[in-house]
Amino acid sequence: MRVPLLDVKAQNAPLRESILAAVAKVVDAGAFILGPEVEAFEKELAARLGARRAVGLSSGTDALLVALMALGVRAGDEVVTTPFSFYATVGCVARLGARPVFADIDPKTFNLDPAAAAAACGPRTRALMPVHLFGRPASLPAVPVPVVEDSAQSIGACRLGGMASCLSFFPSKNLGAMGDGGALVTDDEAFADKVALLRAHGGKPKYVHHLVGGNFRLDAVQAAILRVKLPHLAAWTAGRRRNAERYRRLFAAASLPGEVVLPEDTPAHIYNQFVIRAPRRDALREHLRKHEIGTEVYYPLALHLQPCFADLGYRPGAFPAAERATAEALALPIYAELGEEQQSYVVEKIVAFYREGS
Repeated sequence: MRVPLLDVKAQNAPLRESILAAVAKVVDAGAFILGPEVEAFEKELAARLGARRAVGLSSGTDALLVALMALGVRAGDEVVTTPFSFYATVGCVARLGARPVFADIDPKTFNLDPAAAAAACGPRTRALMPVHLFGRPASLPAVPVPVVEDSAQSIGACRLGGMASCLSFFPSKNLGAMGDGGALVTDDEAFADKVALLRAHGGKPKYVHHLVGGNFRLDAVQAAILRVKLPHLAAWTAGRRRNAERYRRLFAAASLPGEVVLPEDTPAHIYNQFVIRAPRRDALREHLRKHEIGTEVYYPLALHLQPCFADLGYRPGAFPAAERATAEALALPIYAELGEEQQSYVVEKIVAFYREGS
């Protein structure tokens, strides 16, 4: 049996005709940059997430970047964040000349430890950037600086708790575009206006530039596709939660060895990824690959140890919980269309690996 890590074709196939019709509408209208499709998607997204405003952007990465730009983060500032996340979380800080300051994660949740994050804040801290990793909401500490939530993997998992929440519509996300796309949601109207200005080179009216921004616009074609898919988000998330619960039942029935730890469940977890902690992780992954089971390592090298951040001065052992996660974390297939027979096969092969001492 073949079990891919993700099957976007299975999700998109039932919507194919609606998606093609939406794209054709954009083609026929000839409005490809911003325009009515983007505006309509922004309103629908904000309403779905219970926020006052949503601003469509070119990617989740750019959403993080423009949020920090709107806060005025610059060289000499510090931004506190997690060392266990996708590179974009920290890359956006460094691109502005600011210094990333890391705090360790909670080993049970993989998310930023709120007490450690609060302790890492200092006089130069300009923002706190927690990540709702793998779809599980992070606990936000009370800090005297703006909070920019990296919600790239957690759309709809929790209500806005900080200044802004940054979303990604990369095709692997619970709400995936057919290409890159992102958004920022906020309850602050002035902040939303500033982000909207920055996404178009800081210009308004045309050729009059009040701020140094960039080209961070969401394509109208992607907005049209996302409008078709947005009404299905709740059902797809429910499917992921159903599959997470099924994994728990199947692993319990198969007497999973105690050294393998399943992710804790919370009512708000949307399971963009189902990440287990697995001793001998790399050997297990190779075993599953041989049985045509797709997996992924999120993430194999902590951010504070990335070569491009060597000048920050961090050394191995600085954040032991994050470093341990890089050696043990393994994502299993969890997409909504995943079948029970496929999940049973995944569980069977994992349990066999540890029982047989492979």
